[in-house]
Amino acid sequence: MTVAAALALSAAPGATQDLSALARLVPEGSAVVDAGAGVRIDLALSQPVPYRVFVLDDPPRLVLDSREIDFSAADATALNRSDRVQALRLGRFRPGWSRLVAVLDGPYRIVSAEERGAPAAIRVALEPATRAEFAAAVAAAPDPAWGLPAPVELPPAKPRQTGAEPLIVALDPGHGGLDPGAEAMGLTEADLMLVFGRELAEVLRRAGMTVVMTREEDVFVPLAQRIRIAREAGADVFLSLHADALASGTAVGTTIYRLDLDSPDAEAQRLAERHDRDDVLAGLDLGDADDLVAAVLVDLARAETEPRADRLAKTLVETIDAAGIRLHSKPIQSAAFSVLKAPDMPSLLIELGFLSSRRDRQRLTDAEWRAGMQTAIRAALQAWARADAAEAARVRQ
Repeated sequence: MTVAAALALSAAPGATQDLSALARLVPEGSAVVDAGAGVRIDLALSQPVPYRVFVLDDPPRLVLDSREIDFSAADATALNRSDRVQALRLGRFRPGWSRLVAVLDGPYRIVSAEERGAPAAIRVALEPATRAEFAAAVAAAPDPAWGLPAPVELPPAKPRQTGAEPLIVALDPGHGGLDPGAEAMGLTEADLMLVFGRELAEVLRRAGMTVVMTREEDVFVPLAQRIRIAREAGADVFLSLHADALASGTAVGTTIYRLDLDSPDAEAQRLAERHDRDDVLAGLDLGDADDLVAAVLVDLARAETEPRADRLAKTLVETIDAAGIRLHSKPIQSAAFSVLKAPDMPSLLIELGFLSSRRDRQRLTDAEWRAGMQTAIRAALQAWARADAAEAARVRQ
């Protein structure tokens, strides 16, 4: 079947498989390989699934969306045997849907996309394209956020918390779905942060706080959507949870990041760029994030919110240190993280540790260490909320 830019297919009509079960990838029959001057993607499946394929630019990449496939038996690194595919991501894009993204070394066009019913398989063939051909295919691509909830109109900014109502905390376990985040020794940042976030949510709820999670399962959530979830819930504070890994050098301990659009710290900026790049590698761009920021970017709100976020960062460092938990040698840092760009809501990113550090990996997988950290975060939020409410009362007077 010849394809210009995108297609959607139903399961092969002659298939006899039970379609009530989740389709599974069969690694033995699956590969991404160079074929002639192009690239071929073969996915062997336990049963047919509806799917679509299209291309996007900046960077050039192929996206294959499908009804959910269990990719747990797949290793993206082992699957990618192509010198022309620079990165491969696959996993859940949202509940019920999966996505594969292949970052290409230049412009290609989809020359065929075929599905077999027995045994089930999807094969996509790409060939080099001119810039004009590629631009035309990109222009014809469907909305890459297909399958995500439609954006809703954002509510007005919530008034500053006064202590009269329970503190509403938005917890943002980083990464998820087809974006595993940092990986080391069989551990993924996405899984570790989801476990930590769920446990922390329970600790905060027992302390009387209201908690909203940007994700409560292993699913991809775009950066802009994470901010929307928090704002729609009327969150008083936003905490993004991460555990990165360094490609070179060593770093140990917990770091608190605040927003700084003009941070001179090169390493912090590289970290922020890697976080933003995860959205791109998931088949999205940051355009809607910029629109969201433009919609709420009020100088007065930022002038009030940033000092409040700074005080929370300092309080977190004090309580974590008092609990005897290892902090980074520079525990408070700044960078232009897109996920922190809602200036009407104090927002921080907590790097709980580094997966590139053996000691930090041991801590993150230790339930007792996690409980101590969660208790420290709870204490910091309680102390900060009291001081913040008292300051709000003085401002009103």
